[in-house]
Amino acid sequence: MNKKFLHWISWVLILTGLLIVVIVFSLCVGSAGIPVGRIIHLIFEGKGATEYSILFDIRLPRIILGMAVGGSLSVAGVILQGMFRNPLVEPYTLGISGGAALGACLNIVLGLSHRFSVLSLPASGFIGASAVIMLIYFLSVRGGILKIRGLLLTGVMVSFISSSLIMFIMAVSRVSDLHGIIFWIMGSLEEPSGLLIKLAVFVSLAGLIISYFFCFDLNAFSSGEEDALHLGINTERTKRLLFILAAVLTGLSVSIAGVIGFIGLVVPHFVRMFAGYDHRILLVGSYLFGASFLILCDTMARTIIAPMELPVGVITGILGGSLFVYALTKRQIGEVKK
Repeated sequence: MNKKFLHWISWVLILTGLLIVVIVFSLCVGSAGIPVGRIIHLIFEGKGATEYSILFDIRLPRIILGMAVGGSLSVAGVILQGMFRNPLVEPYTLGISGGAALGACLNIVLGLSHRFSVLSLPASGFIGASAVIMLIYFLSVRGGILKIRGLLLTGVMVSFISSSLIMFIMAVSRVSDLHGIIFWIMGSLEEPSGLLIKLAVFVSLAGLIISYFFCFDLNAFSSGEEDALHLGINTERTKRLLFILAAVLTGLSVSIAGVIGFIGLVVPHFVRMFAGYDHRILLVGSYLFGASFLILCDTMARTIIAPMELPVGVITGILGGSLFVYALTKRQIGEVKK
């Protein structure tokens, strides 16, 4: 077997093992510590016990959602960085998170979640994200050609506008609404709706599978659009489909879990360090590592100052920023040695 494929398989197995370890660790750790042996016993005989409820009604749904959101944001980051050929692009750069946050803020201020249901909050976030996606797309299309540079600049400006509108809403909001807005913006994996968790898992796995149909296109884009065109790739259609795929993954993740930063930026960088630049391994590697990273961050967020809980976005910002600096420094040292 080719050495490259053996290298990829070994890293997939390592990252899968890491994900399993992180999941087990997250199940065990909390205000009520539960040993691994006890978990196995509860799976078969513990239905109805308090510990069973803690494991399968509280911790496991958060872990599943963390896996889906972390994987989705990481795959979206890989797609956008490959499409733009810019390592600083992340899912939130295009203003999608800003649109979702603006929709959620309006929902909180107008009290729609009280009038309708809890599902109206993520629905408002997704509507806001979808509106921004359509706005950015139509502003960036010129003569049937999707201008990559224009797409990026428009996304950054829309993100700034959304942030300004959110700050305006926060400035005129009541204290009770302000608290809800701030905690939603910082992100949380505490989602009471099983339907939304299932939807997040389905979309994240579907996004990963669909992205694999474009792995060779993304490899070709790394050499530039002209080279990709010479290789027989329909660049305009591919750019549109990749943008829509990344936008849906990001929009759904943000609308359900809030704004959780740095994952889509840091994870692809970190995976490239040990797995390489080929998107055939980069996509699945980023999905697995992004899932592990977010689950671990959420575990830290709910245990560091237990019984109180930190917003998970705080932990991803600190750890993600530290990992990004490490990856950047490691890369620069490697380039100097060469």
